[in-house]
Parts: sequence; C-alpha cells; structure tokens
Amino acid sequence: MRDLVHPADNLVRAMARIYQYRMTTTSGGNLSIRDDDGSIWITPARVDKGALDAADIVRVRPDGNVEGRHRPSSEFPFHELIYQARPDLRAIVHAHPVALVAFSICGAVPDTRLFAKARDVCGEVGFAPYALPGSRKLGEHIAGVFAEGHDCVMLENHGVVIGGADFDEAFRKFETLEFVAKTIIKARALGEVRYLSDAEVARIDQGDLEMERFDPAPATSRERELRRELCKFIRRGYHQRLLTANAGSFSARLGDDEFLISTRFTDRATIEPSQLALIRGGKCEAGPRPSRAC
Repeated sequence: MRDLVHPADNLVRAMARIYQYRMTTTSGGNLSIRDDDGSIWITPARVDKGALDAADIVRVRPDGNVEGRHRPSSEFPFHELIYQARPDLRAIVHAHPVALVAFSICGAVPDTRLFAKARDVCGEVGFAPYALPGSRKLGEHIAGVFAEGHDCVMLENHGVVIGGADFDEAFRKFETLEFVAKTIIKARALGEVRYLSDAEVARIDQGDLEMERFDPAPATSRERELRRELCKFIRRGYHQRLLTANAGSFSARLGDDEFLISTRFTDRATIEPSQLALIRGGKCEAGPRPSRAC
C-alpha cells in the first residue's frame, strides 16, 4: 500500500505519540524521513517536542539547502550519515526513553532474545561509543554500526537510534526495544533473566502458518459491528499501555466456524476494521496476513 501521508505530518504525529507516552522530553530526541528525491525531513532544533506542527518540520535538500522556519536538529549530521551508509533505510527515530537510557549509561544493550517477537522485529542491537552530541564524530560512530547491518543502535551515555524501511517500521522497532528494556530491568529485580536460545530464535519463521485463501462475501452488519468493537478494544489496550504497537493477538468469534483476528505488522494504536482478518473453515480471507497465534 502506498504511503499518502506527507512526511511532515508523519513526523508530527509520531513525535506527539512518543512525547505522550513519556518516551522523550520537551527538548530531547529527533525524527527524520528520507524522501524519494533524497531530501531529509527532520524535526527542528530548540522547539518543544510536545507542541510541534507540520510547519515546524525542516526539509534539507540533497544539495544542503534548508527549507523551513527553524534550523534542523543539531543531530542532523548522524541522520545524514546513516542514510548514506544504509540506502535501504527511509526513516530514523532517535529518543531518550528512560529504560534505554539506563542501558546506555551502563554500556549495555537489551538482548532482544527475551521474546521471539522482539528478536524478529528488532534483530540484534548494536552499540556506538560516546562522542559529543551533534558532532560529526558521533555520526561516524553511529553510521559505522548501522553499516554492519544493525537497525537498532544504543548510544553510550545518550540514548538510542533506530532505522526502518518506513516510519511505521522504525517506530515499531523503537517501541518494541523500549518494552524489552523495561521488562529486563523489572525481571532482574526478581531473579535471573532467561533468554531464548539461538535455536529457539531460529524457529520463529518456521512457525509461520500458510493458510488457504478465500474471497469473502460482503460483510454482514454483525461482522461490521464485531470488527468495530474489536478494534476499539485493541486500541484501548494500547492506550492503557497494556501492549505495544506490534504486540498482542486478539480475536472474536463470529460464527460456529468463523472468527476475526488481528493481523501482523498492524499498528495496535490505530487499527481499523479493515485490518482484521476473517478466518472461516480453516481458511483466511484474501489480503490480510493473520497473527501467528491464528
């Protein structure tokens, strides 16, 4: 599906969400999107992150010309260097959520083998040594780790930087990694943390279920109602911070041999009725990719 949201609107919406859930401060963190023409849209310097609007977002052209009413973030250099090192990335999230900052000041990285889903989403986390924030040296450190193939990189005594093929993917990784970090910290208070083995992690993709597909008839009013109510329930769970954008499977029975279920890589915060999958007689409706829990 084509992304029809303007980069500036995308960045404002994402920053509002990060700020709302206390994953950054009024002055900390920066987000960017690389456009098709090579322009980098980035959040501005010295502007309250809790009150951004689209007009605040800065565009830096490939030739270095800056468009906008503010200066780009002081950490623009590392965004630019990451995009140069990883042409496959189109979005970057940098923020200072407490749990990840705690890991960074200990010189540690959260082990994403804590959950199968986390390893699948985030991969192995890299670590970049300290350099002055905003400096080219810091950018070189970070870009070097991204060049090794990491999409999630901890910054020593600083925070985290995460890249994705689009902004939804980058945010999904960011939120998942923060959840991993918070869970590890709490688990250590109870005892030794048990991580999945490499063999268990390797089985993740083997668990994918390939279902026969069918073309459903027009939805009944009962199905429409159930889709609406299930989405409301899922969104409420997200806003209560009981799940992350990418975690949790939800289903509701529709009939004797049919039910609705949440789909993979669908943002739980904004899920809509069309993003649920209908399962009937062991087959899945054409289109959506159902949860692995199906």
